[in-house]
Amino acid sequence: MALRRAVATLLPSAARLETQALGSVANHASNCYSHLLSGSLEQEQRQKQQPVGIFRSFAADAVAAVKEGETKLTPTNRLSMTPTHLIKYDEHNHQRFPPGTEGRPFAYFVQTGGRFLYASAARLAVLKIVLSLSAAADTMAISSLEVDLSGVQEGETITVKWRGKPVFIRHRTDAEIAQSAEVAMAELRDPQKDVDRAINPKYLVVVGICTHLGCVPIFGAGNFNAWFCPCHGSHYDISGRIREGPAPYNLEVPEYRYVTEEKIIIG
Repeated sequence: MALRRAVATLLPSAARLETQALGSVANHASNCYSHLLSGSLEQEQRQKQQPVGIFRSFAADAVAAVKEGETKLTPTNRLSMTPTHLIKYDEHNHQRFPPGTEGRPFAYFVQTGGRFLYASAARLAVLKIVLSLSAAADTMAISSLEVDLSGVQEGETITVKWRGKPVFIRHRTDAEIAQSAEVAMAELRDPQKDVDRAINPKYLVVVGICTHLGCVPIFGAGNFNAWFCPCHGSHYDISGRIREGPAPYNLEVPEYRYVTEEKIIIG
């Protein structure tokens, strides 16, 4: 009986002690969990509040921060910032290299080499265009023609070939020069003075192609005893000016200059 009473008396006390012990353990676990949770939240808040673009100790963190913040970097910086865990030192200055700049010399080399290739390609393209616009050497050789006039007698007409075209050179007499100068401008279809068509009045230089349809006139024929185009009947006077017929313009005077008194260069 006494033993039964003692057990009945101790059981409620043991139950209360067990409940208190379990409660303290549960409270401790709950406090620890709350502390960890608050710590992770505080750390996350600090990461959010940390300014974007401030590089930390390693290049991997720096590149990650740049990508998240979308900060604009130059191609050299982006190429040179290789993620790495290595820490390197400048043995000469006893200083640590900035993180992520180990590949910067190579980046400069690659970028400079690329720009040099671009510049070379642009220079080559410009040279190709300029050279393609320039005349070839054989074309330049036939672009000008030197003619010696000392062998052309007065009253004589010679024909030379310049750029594939016939050129008439007439050594005019004094009567022909005077006759050309006396013509009134009102009588001409394409008004042009004789002094404007001949540098030296003694020698007339004209391209021997009719201005109507490109035929070659003949000399010593027509109504003016000068050049006549038998194809369609165009008459030119001794100054090469159109007087009758369908041709609309005078015979063309090519560009020429006197080298000496008896020598000219056409073209």
